[in-house]
Amino acid sequence: MIFLIQKTLIFSIPLLIVALAGMYAERSGIINIALDGIMIFGSFIGALTAYLLRKAPFFVDHNQLTFLFAMAIAALGGALFSLLLSFSAIKLKADQTIGGTALNMLAPAIALFFIKVFFSKDQLEMTMEADSSGKLQDFGFVLLHDDLGPVGKVFFDKAYISTFIAVGLFILFSILIYKTKTGLRLRACGEHPQAAASVGIDVQKMRYLGTTVSGALAGLGGYIYVATVANGTASGAVAGMGFLALAIMIFGNWKPLGIAFGSLLFGFLKCLGVIYPQISVTIKGEEVFFLKDLNLPMYFYNLIPYAVVLIVLAFTSKRSRAPKAEGIPYDKGMR
Repeated sequence: MIFLIQKTLIFSIPLLIVALAGMYAERSGIINIALDGIMIFGSFIGALTAYLLRKAPFFVDHNQLTFLFAMAIAALGGALFSLLLSFSAIKLKADQTIGGTALNMLAPAIALFFIKVFFSKDQLEMTMEADSSGKLQDFGFVLLHDDLGPVGKVFFDKAYISTFIAVGLFILFSILIYKTKTGLRLRACGEHPQAAASVGIDVQKMRYLGTTVSGALAGLGGYIYVATVANGTASGAVAGMGFLALAIMIFGNWKPLGIAFGSLLFGFLKCLGVIYPQISVTIKGEEVFFLKDLNLPMYFYNLIPYAVVLIVLAFTSKRSRAPKAEGIPYDKGMR
């Protein structure tokens, strides 16, 4: 059970931070369907940074600093990449769905192009050795998880520093958007931009801000996915986690608490495809691997989260309330 909860948390964290990223963009009025592409770009930039830093003489034997620095660069890369979406949506007033789809196609193409150009044909993937540099123990934390019981083992045994950073950022940005003047202005631009402009709010500036924050969080989420879920390998794909995060945002009704619940639910379903052979129950003193004994193919368990997404969205779509002005280009002349 402890192992299952640990894996659920590992799979949930990228979904949590990327779904929050989508919420920031859409609360400002920009549909960010490009979350998957931004995750790919962020994971690629972060992996490339880690790869180069490990070869730099002054970063040798500093894997922990490399891990943190790569996270920051991944967030910066995601923010810069998202400017393509915000520029096309705000300045050019282009269709935001088409723009986001274009970025989803562009990101893996860029990643694979540079991997094939700068790496040998036999090495089409970049490994970051995330398992040896991202754990709490590697940062010098003295963990007494054995003395804390099951709770300590769940949250601290073999835990990644990125998990606590992501949770901290989730709490921080959830407070910022609901408890600050800037957050109120940003949400106003997604609900009624003309009314927001009438009281002196720069709608375009707020939408650029929302999309840039969204890109930074999505880029960070992409790197966290690569470093924790994908065993430290960046290969130009994130297994559709960006689209799943987009569905979680809708499921959570564009609210942080709903997003947190949805991330845990779908994180659990997502991890089933990886750990189902190890899930067991004890019946009359005998350990039974009931899922493994069903002899169902691995692809069945990989399909579950996406099938559940379709079912959940079908039943909750009537109660979903998207920001009223999302996807609508801002025009000063409209009232």
